[in-house]
Amino acid sequence: MLFVPAHLLKFVDKAHERGADGIVLDLEDSVPLSSKREARQSLRDSITKAGRDGASVLVRVNQGMRAVCADLDAATVPGLAAIVLPKVETAEWIIEIDREIETLERERGLVPGGIRLVAQIETPAALPRLAAIAAAHPRLIALGLGPEDFSAAVGGQPTPDLLLGPNLSVLFAARAAGLVPLGFVGSIGDFADLMEFRKTVRRSRALGFAGAFAIHPAQVSVLNEEYAPRSDELDWARRVIEAEREAEARNRGAFTVDGKMIDAPIIRRARALLAWSE
Repeated sequence: MLFVPAHLLKFVDKAHERGADGIVLDLEDSVPLSSKREARQSLRDSITKAGRDGASVLVRVNQGMRAVCADLDAATVPGLAAIVLPKVETAEWIIEIDREIETLERERGLVPGGIRLVAQIETPAALPRLAAIAAAHPRLIALGLGPEDFSAAVGGQPTPDLLLGPNLSVLFAARAAGLVPLGFVGSIGDFADLMEFRKTVRRSRALGFAGAFAIHPAQVSVLNEEYAPRSDELDWARRVIEAEREAEARNRGAFTVDGKMIDAPIIRRARALLAWSE
């Protein structure tokens, strides 16, 4: 999902060409205070433009009830897929946001519950409440750590040493609640060295993450390639499923593929790979 500053219309106009699955029109960090009103006023047209090639369009809102209400009022229009909530610290905040969106959906004739939520965890205060946050409401579909904000909040640098623990906490909470875990164990702002970025993303996928945000178009192709199942993985998964059928015919619950034991957890991983590819 690619962040695009909502007030920079020249970037919005080209967002649909970047190859991202989702375009996040940002009203928060990338928009100066003096331009937020302008960004809101153009949001309806921007949502339409960003979704031209079929990408899902999301809007990241600001903090604070006054700003959030203004953002939601501008963003709750046809074509919006989800709201990205920054710096989520409690389940109650998600419930409060749901109430506001529900009112707007009802007033504007939109499908109830059609607009989903993505929560960003960006402060240490949220970590003890992750289970409650992840289970707060059915609108919530994904959870991710904001590496830059989180690092700043604890007075550190966005290095793997600092970010591994909180990223894993977010990953575990998301998986336990049936949400999509987003992120990688590194800085989102470091897009100059794409080889190093690729290594970071590859490691994060191996940990269990299923996607991530990007702040620069150059990061999108790397994310698309690394989070997609590779051809050798899919070949392995198909051979596992075929071997499973043969094992069932012989009344066996475990078998080998490529000299390694295969049982129920690994079969589930093979099925998940094939489902992800489809």
